Amino acid sequence: MHILSVHLRDFRRFADLQIIDLPVTAKLVVLAGPNGVGKSSLFDAFLLRYRLDTALGWNRDGKYYVRPGELPNSIDQISNHVAVTTDSGSRLVRGSLYVRSAYRNDHEFAASALSRQTPILETVNLARMIEPDATVNSNYIRLASQAMEDVFVNEDEKITMGEYREKQIAEIRNPLTRLFPDLIFTGIGNPLDQGAFQFNKGASKGFDYKNLSGGEKAAFDLILDIVVKRRYYADAIYCIDEPEAHMNTKVQGAILEELLDLIPDNSQLWVASHSIGMMRKARELYERDSTAVAFLDFGGRDFDQSAVLTPSKPTRAFWQDVLHVAVDDLASLVAPVHVIVCEGSPAGSASGRNFEHDAQIYSAIFSEEQPDTTFISAGNAREVQGDYFGLAAILPKIASGMRVTRLIDRDDHAPSDVAKLQEDSVRVLRVRHLEAYLYDDEVLTALCASVDRLVDAPAVLAAKKAAIADSTRRGNPHDDVKSAAGSIYVNIKKILELTQVGNDQMAFARNTLAPLIKPGMGVYAQLKRDIFGD
Repeated sequence: MHILSVHLRDFRRFADLQIIDLPVTAKLVVLAGPNGVGKSSLFDAFLLRYRLDTALGWNRDGKYYVRPGELPNSIDQISNHVAVTTDSGSRLVRGSLYVRSAYRNDHEFAASALSRQTPILETVNLARMIEPDATVNSNYIRLASQAMEDVFVNEDEKITMGEYREKQIAEIRNPLTRLFPDLIFTGIGNPLDQGAFQFNKGASKGFDYKNLSGGEKAAFDLILDIVVKRRYYADAIYCIDEPEAHMNTKVQGAILEELLDLIPDNSQLWVASHSIGMMRKARELYERDSTAVAFLDFGGRDFDQSAVLTPSKPTRAFWQDVLHVAVDDLASLVAPVHVIVCEGSPAGSASGRNFEHDAQIYSAIFSEEQPDTTFISAGNAREVQGDYFGLAAILPKIASGMRVTRLIDRDDHAPSDVAKLQEDSVRVLRVRHLEAYLYDDEVLTALCASVDRLVDAPAVLAAKKAAIADSTRRGNPHDDVKSAAGSIYVNIKKILELTQVGNDQMAFARNTLAPLIKPGMGVYAQLKRDIFGD
């Protein structure tokens, strides 16, 4: 059975709501939206319609069901508020709807007797979505009692006890183990003596149900309940309010797929959720087959007025709303407050092991004092200056409040050029390039101290001076430390007898020199002013 349309009038949250154009092919319908918009109220409407159509009655709680005004006191009056049309008609029959509320906690139980159970279709205990819906205990008694009847009445006499036990537990065990690989459902224990569901968990054998975690219990409850009920609700609408309760994000998505596999082929699953795990899995299922999944977005609607809901296409705007409900401002919490786009080959470029060279150095220096800042290499100075990759334009739109700064080396920019760049929100180092800071005398002295060779500091500084002089004689500017870096690197390794400090001068700069630049050093303070300002 599949729902095709719904019409609610003056029912709970809704003045006049119509849900139309639901595809008959949809096996999964996902209700999206924040708390308080009426997702659970829709399930209340389904449940009330079912109880009225199947003569199970209603609890005459007019204040619960109907908006303020004239309260209904008869079945005919309350019936006029809810209409549900399915592919089988406008009337629900016994076994055509099964609903679970969000309050499904059965923390522990112990059975000590078996008894004949009332037929499932006669025992719809849930009347409202605000009621407790613990079913593990009752399903245990039903499963154990059914086993007794099967053994003595229903099963083929050729079936062995081992074969029957495997048949009984496998359809519960297998999906549960896919969710929790170290959790194995082993059986129902002794129902006549402190009976409870039993599991193996890792090295622990005979692990009792009450010792499971909250997430394990929640998943087991949903799987067990559908396995027990599906033979009676073989052509039905299954509605579960917040099926993700107590589960982590990974399990949330996985259990949605298991529930879809468990419900009978002709049935339809409706879930009300604002879980990122559920929504992500629903999106994957939609991408596999867009005719099998429908999304109803309850967000941003004024249900005090007439409203018509049709299935939403999962556009980017739809997913932005879903993510906002699911994680709220988590994106801004995880995203950096400040992104600094600097020079260097971007990640994924053909630059080998030296990609994001500058970004890695800046991160090594400032990560501790500036934890909310991320450095990204985005090409040469011209590309950073012109925002070639659009990072300065795009990133603030991804996370509200994010600041983006572009940072380039001084190179040969004239003072007037520097002033204009800074007016365009491009910060410029005061020295020719980053290497001037990395190979600063203060840093090289710190390097000598770090390897307990402070006595060799004068020789190291002299080697640096000589290398720069050689570079100048080759026609390079006198402040071009980068051109001399290779020679400085080789001489420092020889003087200090260094090993495993980097295979070339760039790796040496990243792995050995950058971590030496720390708060309290003059070179640190100057570089910080260049990047972050005074």
